[in-house]
Amino acid sequence: MHAGKIVVSVIGSFLVLSVAFAQGPYHQLRKIPIGGEGGWDYLTSDITARRLYVSHSSRVEVLDLDSGALVGAVENLSGVHGIAVAPELGRGFITNGKADAVTIFDLKTLQKLGEVKTAGNPDAIVYDPATQRVFVNNGKSDSTTVIDAKGGGVVGTIDLGGAPEFAAVDGQGRLYVNLEDKSMVLKINTRELKVEDRWPLAPGQEPSSLSLDLLHRRLFIGCRNKLLVIVDADGGKVISSFPIGDHVDSGAYDPEKNLVFTACGDGTVTVVHEDAPDAFSVVGTFPTQLGSKNMALDGKTHNLFFSAGEFESPEAPSAANPHPRRKVKAGTFAVLEFVPG
Repeated sequence: MHAGKIVVSVIGSFLVLSVAFAQGPYHQLRKIPIGGEGGWDYLTSDITARRLYVSHSSRVEVLDLDSGALVGAVENLSGVHGIAVAPELGRGFITNGKADAVTIFDLKTLQKLGEVKTAGNPDAIVYDPATQRVFVNNGKSDSTTVIDAKGGGVVGTIDLGGAPEFAAVDGQGRLYVNLEDKSMVLKINTRELKVEDRWPLAPGQEPSSLSLDLLHRRLFIGCRNKLLVIVDADGGKVISSFPIGDHVDSGAYDPEKNLVFTACGDGTVTVVHEDAPDAFSVVGTFPTQLGSKNMALDGKTHNLFFSAGEFESPEAPSAANPHPRRKVKAGTFAVLEFVPG
């Protein structure tokens, strides 16, 4: 890591120590080849067990966070989207978008323990340690399925009134969910399974990514109109917004460095520094790879991991498929690791 210049400033009553990076905020350390076929979605890091869970079409690849070695996989899945882990229970949970189900697996052996049915197209998934419940956003049914992480049964279903994207929990009994089609974020009580507040995100539209500063109670929401919107997690006030790249899909917050990351499909990551709870500044933007819009943060090393692959030429648009998706070239799937620099 290259040393940066320490900048001391006063904002209101806050004494702020920040770092001015000399050679860009982050750079690529290595490319970890995985191969195989198919696309990807979310990545999830378990910094205590030092594992990285990577969605990959019909399987979840499991990597060692330190060495990058492939240590195993959860296989025979169906359209993997998200992975959540409950370390104190030794269990992991995977959404199968094509099967309308969640697979439960053992974190040590990676063996399947069971399957739970959900509503249509389960996508993003988070674990709430405050209630030991798993919350599953169903992309095609405007709902969240709630699962008892220990027992494996469905506790209930929350009607959201819109199409959910990503979610985050504060560990104190609150769940936050983006509604992409309504351009708003919901605050939900994870004990009572009740929507408590609905907050508009203007000037943000079509929210996708969502990360959370637990200490200062700030939500960082990446929106598809190329804006990062910062919101008060208690009152819903929009505090600030910053321009980001195209087709944002994931975000992260590093509480030790007070840095906010938004990863976009155009192969860029924008980094914003939290100078104070109500004051933010752009550190910079760094390139990753086209399509690398899914990211995970290793909170111990501060490194970032991205799914990546090369794409075939897109098919010609047709009446049946006016916006064809580009297919990933077989054998090109990999994970990129970026470090502060």
